[in-house]
Amino acid sequence: MENMKEHVDNAENLSARAVSLTESFQDDEQVGSGMSKREARKIRMKSMNRTEIAYMRRQRLFQLVWPFFRFFILFGLCFVILYPLIYMISCAFRDSVDMSDPTVMWIPRTLTLDIIKETAGVMDIWETLKTTLLLNVGCSLIQVASCALAGYGFARFKFKGKGLLFGIVIMMILVPSQIISIPQYMLFRHFGAFGFEVNLINNKLCMYLPAAMGNGIRAGLMIFIFRQFFKGLPKELEDAAYLDGCGPFMTFIRVMIPNAASSFLTVFLFSVVWYWNDYYVSSTFFNKNQTIALMLKNLSTLLSQQLFNNADVSPREQIVWMEAGCLIAILPILVMYIFLQKYFTEGIERSGLVG
Repeated sequence: MENMKEHVDNAENLSARAVSLTESFQDDEQVGSGMSKREARKIRMKSMNRTEIAYMRRQRLFQLVWPFFRFFILFGLCFVILYPLIYMISCAFRDSVDMSDPTVMWIPRTLTLDIIKETAGVMDIWETLKTTLLLNVGCSLIQVASCALAGYGFARFKFKGKGLLFGIVIMMILVPSQIISIPQYMLFRHFGAFGFEVNLINNKLCMYLPAAMGNGIRAGLMIFIFRQFFKGLPKELEDAAYLDGCGPFMTFIRVMIPNAASSFLTVFLFSVVWYWNDYYVSSTFFNKNQTIALMLKNLSTLLSQQLFNNADVSPREQIVWMEAGCLIAILPILVMYIFLQKYFTEGIERSGLVG
């Protein structure tokens, strides 16, 4: 027992000494007044055993290698993420002739706004932006409200079939929208009951109704985010509201919503981005719908008809107009994210999706 106790004490002393050595190694300026770091290190190493010297060398090697390793990781990620954006900006402000010039790589020989103006004219940008805001952003606002109610119900109430219904919510995350597009089309084509039937195809209600029922684009994920967030709020908040005479709905309005502002903003940003970039669902229910995503999808055909007069233009020269269209399409989302980035990150952390 005494030998075991001695071994434990030696191990604890060795660990404490290693920690002190690491701290002193990281702060060499305070060791050895008037001597260099290397001289101070040599003096310390004379009083160390072999295990401590090996530990100190490993720490020094790690501190020397890690900054370079970290730099290459960040540089690689930045290159992968920023390269398409930089190339898009470079092409959007250059003349189409520069695309055939091998000497032009990143900086255009001739900076011009004509490509942006021509592309915006072909996309009928103001009318397209108006339609996109009315349809997509409107659906996003409605979907946030419906998903918040559903998430609050799953988080705070107990009822029969709760597990089954939440399993359906998870299936909404896993099953792509293409699987249910045909049944949805038939539902809206012959919408009604008891002999009353109306055609909702090419009507904005075929986008608003699923959003209002918590069945819009990626609605399952949004319900899950709200459920995780409301589940993490203290139960005492609801108890205090009930004592003040609030019912479940008024508790949700007056207590839960103010405490879930960051979560609402996170879900709203997700919803806006998915509705903004959607063209599959929109093209399924609309024969002609002038949204940003659909105009960008058909941009090559529109350019050929309106700008080139069906002339034969090489695909390489068309790149400048295509990149300008992409820049116009993502610019509002980028601006919105820049201003709301802080709250978006906070909402993701508090919802429990990370960590």
